[in-house]
Amino acid sequence: MALGLEPLENDVIPAVAPKRRGTLLIVDDEDGPRQSLRVIFKDDYDLLMADDGPAAIELAQKNEIDVAVLDIRMAGMSGIEVLERLKYVNPNIEAVMMTAFETTDTIRQALRLRACDYINKPFDIATIRGAVNQAMQRRRLEGEIHSSAEKVQELLTELQAQRVEEQIAKTRGDIYASIIHDINGPLTVISGFVQVLNQRLNLSSRMELEDLEFIKDRLRIVARQVGNCIEISRRYLSFLRRQSDENAPKISINQMLRDLEQLVRVHPALLENEFVAAPLGEEIGVKINGTDLIQVLLNLAVNAFQCAPLPHRVEISGEVLRAPLDLAKFKDGLNDRLLNVENMNNTAPLVKLWVRDNGPGIPPEVLPKIFHPYFTTKGPRQGTGLGLNIVQRLIKEANGALHVHTQQGEGTTFTIYLPATAPTK
Repeated sequence: MALGLEPLENDVIPAVAPKRRGTLLIVDDEDGPRQSLRVIFKDDYDLLMADDGPAAIELAQKNEIDVAVLDIRMAGMSGIEVLERLKYVNPNIEAVMMTAFETTDTIRQALRLRACDYINKPFDIATIRGAVNQAMQRRRLEGEIHSSAEKVQELLTELQAQRVEEQIAKTRGDIYASIIHDINGPLTVISGFVQVLNQRLNLSSRMELEDLEFIKDRLRIVARQVGNCIEISRRYLSFLRRQSDENAPKISINQMLRDLEQLVRVHPALLENEFVAAPLGEEIGVKINGTDLIQVLLNLAVNAFQCAPLPHRVEISGEVLRAPLDLAKFKDGLNDRLLNVENMNNTAPLVKLWVRDNGPGIPPEVLPKIFHPYFTTKGPRQGTGLGLNIVQRLIKEANGALHVHTQQGEGTTFTIYLPATAPTK
């Protein structure tokens, strides 16, 4: 059995090859044709020689082969069988088939396996050289196309990641605006009472008991409002630092729902739709960054508002689950999808949150696509097609799961499952 690179007499091997010449595998159980092909191509390509199918397959597993020249009639494995196995090892290998006994069946089989050419024995040098050179050029061209396609895909992936980050940053900007809005209310109260106190002090030549009580009462109000500002700033600053899971604060779901409601009430997508954010029946925390949770719920709410042009109802609420999910009950189908099951932390207690609308529902042919980046059924001014993709990404990062149930004519419910914990006080 001939296996491996055969030494070529009087060949000079350069220390460093300036460019890969291409590797040609020659498979024939007769020594004469093998040696003839060796002489023809030794100056053009790196040669690998095999005298049967198993040797050829082993060479293909250990080397990068560009083109194989195969004799069809060989003892043991035929050339067609060898070609099929070579294509299994590397589908990009090009093949030139040789035979002295041409039949319609062998031609058909070779074409089915995408052989590049078919040569009859005995062959002349020009014919075999032309066939191999053409196969080698085809292999190089396919390699260049594949390399270019990979680079384009890498670029698209990078651009997609950048767009997602930009969208996350944009929504986080909305949350920053909410922080300012939340703090602005207490500051306005503080400013007003400070002015009243200044006026009272300026009008009084000496402090009466009534004046002291008035000032004390207003100072207590100012102190409460200052405390509110501190609480708001601490809560959001801890979220925005995006600490690791071990150090991140365990946020109160009901507090997040109150913060979310303020964002939704002024969101342009609300329009004439009805919106309800109902608190959970108990105080509980959840293991997710606060801004991430607000962004997930806000994206789902906006998506629900925009599902239909006519006014409809959107509800956000939830409950605490004291047992792990029975994942066997969730089945992907025409009306259902469950995402991130494989990465979910399915340890009780869990927080179940849902965003439900009574809109038109999602058509079965659209449901599998809704989490794809840039996929949208909305107009060009209503979204980027990234909202649901971001939701999926943030829930995955939090080791949660997302279930979508939809019914045409009745509406859609997005349900989030997240690991729960006691909220940070």
